[in-house]
Amino acid sequence: MLTIENLARFQFGMTTVFHFFFVPFSVGMLFMTFLMECFYVKTNDEKWKQRTKFFGSIMLLSFAVGVVTGIIQEFQFGMNWSDYSRFVGDIFGAPLAVEALLAFFMESTFLGIWMFGWDRLNKKVHLLTIFLVFIGSLLSSLWILAANSFMQKPVGYEVIDGRATLTSFSALLTNNQTVLEFTHVGFGFFLMGGFAVAGISAFQILKKRGDVEFWKPVLRLGLLIALIGSVGNFIAGDQQMIEVKESQPMKFAATEGVYTTTGDPAEWDMVAFFDEAQHKEIFGIKIPYMLSILTYHKPSGSVEGMNEINKQLQEKYGYDKDYYPPTTVLFYTFRIMSALSMYFILMSALGLFLTRKKKTWMYENNIMMRIYGWSMFLPFAAITSGWLVTELGRYPWTVYGLFTIKESVSPSVSVGSLLFSNIVYFLLFSMLGAFMIMYTRRIMIHNDIENATTSYVELDPFSKEAFEAEDETDASKDKEVTQ
Repeated sequence: MLTIENLARFQFGMTTVFHFFFVPFSVGMLFMTFLMECFYVKTNDEKWKQRTKFFGSIMLLSFAVGVVTGIIQEFQFGMNWSDYSRFVGDIFGAPLAVEALLAFFMESTFLGIWMFGWDRLNKKVHLLTIFLVFIGSLLSSLWILAANSFMQKPVGYEVIDGRATLTSFSALLTNNQTVLEFTHVGFGFFLMGGFAVAGISAFQILKKRGDVEFWKPVLRLGLLIALIGSVGNFIAGDQQMIEVKESQPMKFAATEGVYTTTGDPAEWDMVAFFDEAQHKEIFGIKIPYMLSILTYHKPSGSVEGMNEINKQLQEKYGYDKDYYPPTTVLFYTFRIMSALSMYFILMSALGLFLTRKKKTWMYENNIMMRIYGWSMFLPFAAITSGWLVTELGRYPWTVYGLFTIKESVSPSVSVGSLLFSNIVYFLLFSMLGAFMIMYTRRIMIHNDIENATTSYVELDPFSKEAFEAEDETDASKDKEVTQ
């Protein structure tokens, strides 16, 4: 149904999901680029320099697209969610201002120095610039997640004259939801960067682009970071769901499809179908004890159902609405995220085992190279599923327990304007995504990795080398004319 609320929610979801395609990708690639340059500085091996610049080029593409989508996302708060912005403006103002004025300024400044500083800066100083870009990216993520965590679990505030007013900035940063979100997302950066580097290297080996020995160390490095990221991500995600059970029990119950309070021990639905209108489960394939083990890490304990939780929320916040989130979407997106998390751990560990010293079988197996190549796209699906669980599970709140979605929408927007902007944004995002894939593929196919230039001088039209190259070109043309 085309209503202002639904169109505004769709636009925010579309923008957030697309923007977050590139945030973990660019931050993960930043970290991998930094590691490769560390090897170059330590070993003085030109091949590590070439690897750094190859993957650095892809990182720069993702960084540029991420900035564009991030700007569009921030515009939405004023366009579609003005009442929400008025309510939380004092809370969001502090972390978002710090993110823009400090973290993003730090990222862009040192990224420019890194791009143009090859062979102009001391190696260790040049390495420091990319490290500072990575730190800036982490700080940007921290401020954004602090704001999002307030929406999940409001802390350090006081409602004055109908607006949430910040009373403790430290409470905002030490909110256990902030700590858990940042840890979970941070390990997701490593997971994404590791699988992206390993996947690109696998495709290069599969397509025989350059010497296989050139790509082997990078593939193993990617798998190692992916293993660290996937294990850390799994543990952090488990701890976050324990927190969600306490702070947002309705979200937790929906991810497990529990409408009525379970017995003790609790059975876990591997697959289930629901009648969301009647608030009941129609069919489910159950595994005994498993839900108790997943929830409490022991084979006992029951889980409260959504029907009981809804009654409690109605008593607390009012009987004028139901508090059920979209159960089917949450149930299956949570399982997609969890299944992929296990897949990442398995495949990264298996890849490291099969590529250990003097073992070449996996590099020569086209099927395995294809599997690892295409696996680099799966973190996008896992991260998107995680954000859907995080945001949809909070329904019907924008700020949990304080402000609803209906209260948040701008009163002046129309269905026509929202429909138009949705179409424009969708086409713009599709075009940006297509350009990102096209140019990344072009770098993979056409970049002469083994004869990489020593600096990004071609990006600086006013550099000394650019003028020298232009003089050589003019001289060559004059010689041709005279001949």
